[in-house]
Amino acid sequence: MTRGTIFILLALIFAGCNREDQTKDAIDIGDKRMKLGAYPEAIRSYESALDGTPKTADVHYKLAVLYDDKLKAPLSAMHHYERYLDLAPEGAHAKEAKSAHADCEKKLNVTMKEGGFMTLAEGARLKNENETLRKQNAELRVPKTPVPPRVPTPGGVDPAPAGSRKHVVAKGETLASIASKYYQNRAQSKRIKDANFNQLGGKDTIKAGMILIIPEGPKKKQP
Repeated sequence: MTRGTIFILLALIFAGCNREDQTKDAIDIGDKRMKLGAYPEAIRSYESALDGTPKTADVHYKLAVLYDDKLKAPLSAMHHYERYLDLAPEGAHAKEAKSAHADCEKKLNVTMKEGGFMTLAEGARLKNENETLRKQNAELRVPKTPVPPRVPTPGGVDPAPAGSRKHVVAKGETLASIASKYYQNRAQSKRIKDANFNQLGGKDTIKAGMILIIPEGPKKKQP
């Protein structure tokens, strides 16, 4: 196994661990916002933790209960009860989810009957939103291949893109100061670093005498 392969594997493992930490943090924040009664904010936190896999089934259950008990939105609650049962049909909350889903269905039928509190148009709109949520969750369930980190190619040549120019590094200059000179924005130093990735070995360190590629600046938006 080459050093490059090992580096990529370690990066993928780190990315997976980082994702798990972010998921846990999002759920914890959602729980705290629930206790404070900040329901829209809690929903955003919980939704950011969803990844379409069985390990986040309980998050769907939390969302279902929130929509059901706190927001009195049976259609949205039904969607998340269904997602919980899809992902964890034998889960700890399966019995409660099935019963609550049936209750929500009854509530929805009552509100829509004979033009009750919810109009048919509103029901159709919510149904479309529910279908959109289904599609989004289906897309999340498709595993995505992580993009491996960029690795410098030993002896590799950095191609000069169209519209770029050359800059000879003077003593005391940094990528940030060069970016300020050409782009009037020190934060654009990453643009120069990426254009000279192989020469710099993926680092920010430059030396006097180096010849750097200065790519064309970002396009200005038309007013």
